[in-house]
This record gives sequence, structure tokens and C-alpha cells, in this order.
Amino acid sequence: MTVMPVVVMGLMGAGKSTVAGLLARTLGRPMRDSDADLQSRYGTTAATMAADVGPGELHAREALVLKEALAADPVPVIAAAASTVDDPDSRSLLAPAFVVFLDGPPAVLAERMRSSPHRPHFKPDLVEMLTEQRARRLPHFQEVADVTVDTSANTPEEIAGIVLARLGGEPGGQA
Repeated sequence: MTVMPVVVMGLMGAGKSTVAGLLARTLGRPMRDSDADLQSRYGTTAATMAADVGPGELHAREALVLKEALAADPVPVIAAAASTVDDPDSRSLLAPAFVVFLDGPPAVLAERMRSSPHRPHFKPDLVEMLTEQRARRLPHFQEVADVTVDTSANTPEEIAGIVLARLGGEPGGQA
């Protein structure tokens, strides 16, 4: 049986890294995180890259680290940058993966973002920024998602439990 990657997606502040870490530990897999992969490859944060090279180049770099993570062996659990869902090639690469979409109200996500300086703020009003991003990306998230969970109504542990139930809950196996 082929083991497929598990990819956790959602807007900034949705809890991707936390949920992916819980899933990776439970499934006995390595975790890949777009933020950490960007930092390792380019030596700086996504926020600094957005300021230095612009959002377009940042998003291209995020797509590249997703592609690399999807090809990794052993098969990881991936916390993917939200921007990757905008890229048709990245969405195609997600087809064989089990994709978890963490959705939530922009106001809740914006509050979480305030404590994370590594995240790029493309607009001064974070709620407005996230509302616009959600409206633009929601159809793409829905296209690729195997399961959608409201991150504001569930703890990370509850979300991991929901995902594991959908996967069949076999550590190291299945999806």
C-alpha cells in the first residue's frame, strides 16, 4: 500500500504547524513546515522575503518548498503555506495527497497572527487582508481538501482526532 503525504492547509493563523506536528507524531512521520523550509533554504522569514523580494517571489518559493516536501522520503506530514493553493501546478501536485483544510473566521485568525512576527502582513488591517485572502482562496481550498475543519470551533487535538478518524487512525500507515 502506498503511503500518501498528509498536507495541512489554511490561511495564516489557522494552526497548520500545530496540527501538522500532532499528526506527524501520531502517524510516526517527519513533519515539514513551509515556514521552516523557507527559513532553512533562504535564511530568512516569509515576512522578510515578502518585504525584500515581493509577494510574487515569496509565493513562488513557497510553491517550491511544497513541491520538495511532497517528494520527500520518508513521506511527511506537511504544513503548507496558504499561497500554494493559488498555484494551479501546486494544486495538481496535491491530488495524490490527503489534504486537510483548516478554515476559520478571519477575525480569529488575525488575532493569532498578531503574536507571530514571521508572518507577512500584506495590509495593515489583518482582518481585511484575511477576509480577502479567504474569499479568493476558498474555492481552491475546497477543490483540494479531503476534510475541512473549523479551527475556531475545535482544539488542535480535536482537529488531529478528526483527521486521524478520516485516515483510519493507523499510525505509520494509510494516508
